[in-house]
Amino acid sequence: MAIKKISAARLKPGMFIHDLNCGWMDHPFLTTRFKLESGKDVKKILDAGIREVYVDTELGLDAGNAPTAEEVSRELDDEMAREAEKQPEPRASAREELARAQKIHAEANLIMRGIMSDVRLGRQVQVEQIEPMVDKMAASILRNSGALISLNRIKNKDEYTFQHSVSVATLLMAFCRGLSLDEATLRQAGIGGMVHDVGKMQTPDGILNKPGKLTDDEFAVMRHHVVASREILEITPNISQTALEVAAQHHERYDGSGYPDRLKGDGISRIGQMAAIIDVYDAITSDRVYHKGMPPTEALRKLFEWSKFHFNPELVHAFARVVGIYPVGALVRLESQRLAVVVEQRESNMLQPLVRAVFDARRNYYIPPEDVDLSRPMGKGGADRIVGHESPEKWQIDPMRFL
Repeated sequence: MAIKKISAARLKPGMFIHDLNCGWMDHPFLTTRFKLESGKDVKKILDAGIREVYVDTELGLDAGNAPTAEEVSRELDDEMAREAEKQPEPRASAREELARAQKIHAEANLIMRGIMSDVRLGRQVQVEQIEPMVDKMAASILRNSGALISLNRIKNKDEYTFQHSVSVATLLMAFCRGLSLDEATLRQAGIGGMVHDVGKMQTPDGILNKPGKLTDDEFAVMRHHVVASREILEITPNISQTALEVAAQHHERYDGSGYPDRLKGDGISRIGQMAAIIDVYDAITSDRVYHKGMPPTEALRKLFEWSKFHFNPELVHAFARVVGIYPVGALVRLESQRLAVVVEQRESNMLQPLVRAVFDARRNYYIPPEDVDLSRPMGKGGADRIVGHESPEKWQIDPMRFL
């Protein structure tokens, strides 16, 4: 199989699309793999704002001189590695913070369930209900952002909408901390993250939770949730401009291909640009009825790739430093062929976290957990390195057990 990456402008009938190279909500096709039958198919791709795609040259026409998927992946990995710089120093270890973070995460999900239920019944959003919860989340983020972020991957497919809101709020506050923004902005960003999708409560259930690809008409209805969120929040007492911008702009794109207003570049507020990155990151790392979430490291690679057009590259690089190339709770393969759970980020280098080796991949059995500080030399609890990420489902390993 020869997979090549080309500009969408070079597409022509007879080529076979291997990957549309965008999030599921950014294209109107029933599948991401299909043969281009006519110029109408090409126009549909261009009209969706898709700038680059992957084509299979064995199933369709060749793309000529173009990089292979492997070459693109190596280049992105090199770019990500260059971002493995110093992160904000945590005030507590992830292990110390995790128990508190679990309680905060559970409480936040309960509150969001209630808020979404109220909006569905036509009641007004009560900012005063959210503020104490956001204060708790902010305190946890300031102590150690890795703990609360690691819990974002725990989602129930049937409760995705409000759990996604909690995740976006968490990541947005951590992002603000990583950019050294003031605590008032951090908290208002958190409120914005919590309520950014309230407009989805006006979307019919049959569309919101459809276990398959949306039709063009359903796609338009789903996209309207951004306008609905903005309208709901514009009449919400005590809502800040920061929170409103998170809700109104999280689907805008840096090249102007987003929605609802086709804002471009710095026409999108900085917090809106940040929210767009986070919304996509959480969506593509989450399991849904219609698609399997990708590992965090792979998702970061996609953000780096898409930042060429859709996101502010400077902010994507900053976000990578916040969540880490290998986030707390990620399952990774070591050079020794042990599988390990990332336990703690290392401020000096994101490629060398503290990990807990728990499984022998060669012999296929659990081993006594052993902490390995990848930043240390041989004989001092180190002497190993990460060679890739692994799927917890594939190995039936629950990383949270080992945190």
